Amino acid sequence: MPMRRGMLAVSVAALLFGAACGNGSTTEAKPSESGAGDGGGKTIALFLPESKTTRYEAFDRPLFEAKVGQLCPDCKLLYSNADQDAAKQQQQVEAALTQGADVLVLDAVDAAAVAPLVNKAKQKKVPVIAYDRLISGIGYEYYVSFNNVRVGEMQGQALLDALNADGTASKGEIVMIHGSPTDPSSADYKKGAHNVLDGKVKIGREFDTPDWSPDKAQQEMEQAITAIGRDNIVGVLSANDGMASGAIAAMKRAGYKTMPPITGQDSELAAVQRILSGEQYMTIYLDIRAEAEKSAELAVALAKGEKPAAPDKANNGTADIPAFLLDPIAVTADKIAGTIIKDGFYKASDVCTPELKDACAKAGIQ
Repeated sequence: MPMRRGMLAVSVAALLFGAACGNGSTTEAKPSESGAGDGGGKTIALFLPESKTTRYEAFDRPLFEAKVGQLCPDCKLLYSNADQDAAKQQQQVEAALTQGADVLVLDAVDAAAVAPLVNKAKQKKVPVIAYDRLISGIGYEYYVSFNNVRVGEMQGQALLDALNADGTASKGEIVMIHGSPTDPSSADYKKGAHNVLDGKVKIGREFDTPDWSPDKAQQEMEQAITAIGRDNIVGVLSANDGMASGAIAAMKRAGYKTMPPITGQDSELAAVQRILSGEQYMTIYLDIRAEAEKSAELAVALAKGEKPAAPDKANNGTADIPAFLLDPIAVTADKIAGTIIKDGFYKASDVCTPELKDACAKAGIQ
């Protein structure tokens, strides 16, 4: 499904509110009073996996909540963040079911371990939407995410293009820093990257990073530098921006003056600024607004007893799950203005610090 593009208008107040509530506790959000639709006072529960990655509290949560409030003013919304703790998420889901949740929107910490929770929901006739990560081992109503294999292919192709442009593809080795092994999206990103890079470059070291942790990525990169040698590393395939920051910290500590091409994902503000400064080569821009709003629309529809048709299917090893798969966009410095800034994901004033004034001008960011 082509990605729906739209202005991402997130106020500073919303960002601060989201950041302040990322403590892993279950909170109750009051939807806005505007909008139309009657959910009959139904309860929708949203579960996000962690708060280390900026997007969840700053974008996914407030966008989802705002859309539910618009579509269903009388719906009650329960929210939980698991802080990357699968046991905590299990408690949060069970608590929501006990409180009478009518729909679950679940971004799983451990996508295999939550199958029994989904089964509990099914026994209570509570529909489930897998948000961002494909839950395995059981059937359920919907899966809403991005084409994750395509994300990995875009990252791999961007890195390969940069290495070929530099003439370094055959002159050294790359390091691959993948995400959490408990996240099936990570396996998809990894598969996509290998689809492009295998046979084209030499892979010196490869890591699966628990919890998508930037700190662990820094440690992994330090190990790679020691094993391969600083001058022999020509590129880094990092599955997201947070881990890219860890890899860059390790490389700075090792004395790199110029960074080799480094990939990322999520378009975190710090990553966009690193791209402009030359420390990071690219990121993947995900239209989180489209993902959050589509999930909210489906949750409200399910609360009303409706089940809209899905354009795609995703096989989770047990069943073909009706799916909405959105398209990612690869963003290098020359594409920031026409994507991230144009869509209002960030304002130019957010990105362009005094130190980046010249780089912003060169990239056409005004």
